[in-house]
Amino acid sequence: MTRDSADELDAVDLFWLPLGAGGHFVRANGRIYERIKALLEHRRPLDIYHAALRLTFGGQGWVIEQAPAFGSSGERGVVAEGPVGARWAGRFEIFRYEVRVWREGRIPDADEAVESPRRIGEGRVAERVLSVAPEVPRLVWGRDELGTGEMWNSNAVIAWVLERSGLDAESIAPPSGGRAPGWRAGVAAARR
Repeated sequence: MTRDSADELDAVDLFWLPLGAGGHFVRANGRIYERIKALLEHRRPLDIYHAALRLTFGGQGWVIEQAPAFGSSGERGVVAEGPVGARWAGRFEIFRYEVRVWREGRIPDADEAVESPRRIGEGRVAERVLSVAPEVPRLVWGRDELGTGEMWNSNAVIAWVLERSGLDAESIAPPSGGRAPGWRAGVAAARR
């Protein structure tokens, strides 16, 4: 297979997963958070989404996402870890997140994704996404260390990777009737 024909197969797909897909605790707390946030912002509550990427490059599949850190990281393709809540808390595994660039990985609860997969890039862009993902900033999850107005989280990580890869992440919207907190933080961080 020539490189040109392989490029035709290379692609980047975005998945929008409902916050807490596959679990009741995160889903319930997310709904409470969104109701309070909506009340403070004088708007109606919206569905909250978490972003993940699935890529095809060079005939192989890859998943890029941010998730809680746990156990041995080699099998999940962990390229970065960061603290959750406070920088000092990152000393403890329970307060760390990981960024995965997982060859032949899977997106948990992908069957619950909404308006997904959404093709957002093809060809060489998949290679750029893979190359920049390990460079993601290790900011504190749940904090706004850069003063962007939004907290750093899984959506910030995905938006940062896409923006740094040359895609216009700012133009990507979550599913209708929903929002992706942290997305703007990732775009702003990538543009600095």
